[in-house]
Amino acid sequence: MSGIRTAALVLSLVATGCATAPPSPATAAPPQLKVETVASGLEHAWDVGFLPDGSSLISQRPGRFTLVTGGQTREVQADLASVHAEGEGGLMGLLVHPDFANNRSFITCQTHQEGGSPVDVRLVTWRLAEDGSRADRVGDLLTGLPINSSGRHSGCRPELGADGSLLVSTGDTAQPAIAQDRTSLGGKILRMDVDTGDPLPDNPFIGSPDPRERLVFSFGHRNPQGVALNPDGRVFLAEHGPDVDDEVNVLRPGGNYGWDPSRGGTTDEYDESVPMTDLQRFPDAVPAAWSSGPSTEAVCAAEFLTGPQWGELDGTLAVPALKGSKLLLFSANPDGTLAPPTIPAELDDTRGRLRAARQGPDGALYVTTSNGTDDELLRITL
Repeated sequence: MSGIRTAALVLSLVATGCATAPPSPATAAPPQLKVETVASGLEHAWDVGFLPDGSSLISQRPGRFTLVTGGQTREVQADLASVHAEGEGGLMGLLVHPDFANNRSFITCQTHQEGGSPVDVRLVTWRLAEDGSRADRVGDLLTGLPINSSGRHSGCRPELGADGSLLVSTGDTAQPAIAQDRTSLGGKILRMDVDTGDPLPDNPFIGSPDPRERLVFSFGHRNPQGVALNPDGRVFLAEHGPDVDDEVNVLRPGGNYGWDPSRGGTTDEYDESVPMTDLQRFPDAVPAAWSSGPSTEAVCAAEFLTGPQWGELDGTLAVPALKGSKLLLFSANPDGTLAPPTIPAELDDTRGRLRAARQGPDGALYVTTSNGTDDELLRITL
């Protein structure tokens, strides 16, 4: 990507240490929020991207794009026949290209099938027509992300880093050795050029002879589905735990996040009784900034609330939860730890499962529901 500058400053920020924050209950309630329904009639609305004219483009897991303009929805025509929508897989994360005003491009994560059989998870570049009526597939940005035929632990969220790099979270597809295998693209955060899909020259394993390892920015992840850029340059990740220990982590270049259900390659079973961050097996693993402890919320996306319109919530990390059917709001500390979350009553088991979270150009937070029928795009303000 032309114009990507040296990421040394950003990497020094994301490399700052973070101590494990002990699980603790939610603190006092945050200020009252206003929640409005912008659009409804969606189905597993996975992600949302904002266009320069204020319209929002939504990906739906079964394989549909919807454009929302002024509260009105219309389906975007696109050839999505190759999407393998099964279980947790399908049409997933979506990112509007930073130069969309000129190239009309956006990027999706999607499971790919050929002849009715799943092949891989891949990143695909699309171009939206000027009138928004259709999206044409430009090509594959990256192929070969592993897949589980059931769709389990598919990932997959794209986000821009502070330096313009493309960061992509990928799931371990519930295969025991993948998260710790740096030559696999699963259970990772990948970092690449947003236009070419090539690894960036300052990636931590750029000297590897394996082209896949050169894309790896961090590893040892289970199923991260939230990638959020803090205004200070740090990147925070929301990760699904097994039946304990959902995590929020701070991204470190080259970091191992300690998930290893293969127990060091000693079992072919997907042993989910191992610690989410195994500091005994991997003493140098990156500790979580926050852990849910003995239960899970199924944390999904992640987004920082920024701007004076948020008052005392300015700088808060918003994380929607699927199983927990709530929005968690975290105050981030300078050392990377997180204060215990607050839970706004307006989004505490009131709208069902919550999946996407993106701050819009108007400064509001937009969240999608993922209940499977009549899902909504919600606009959240103070």
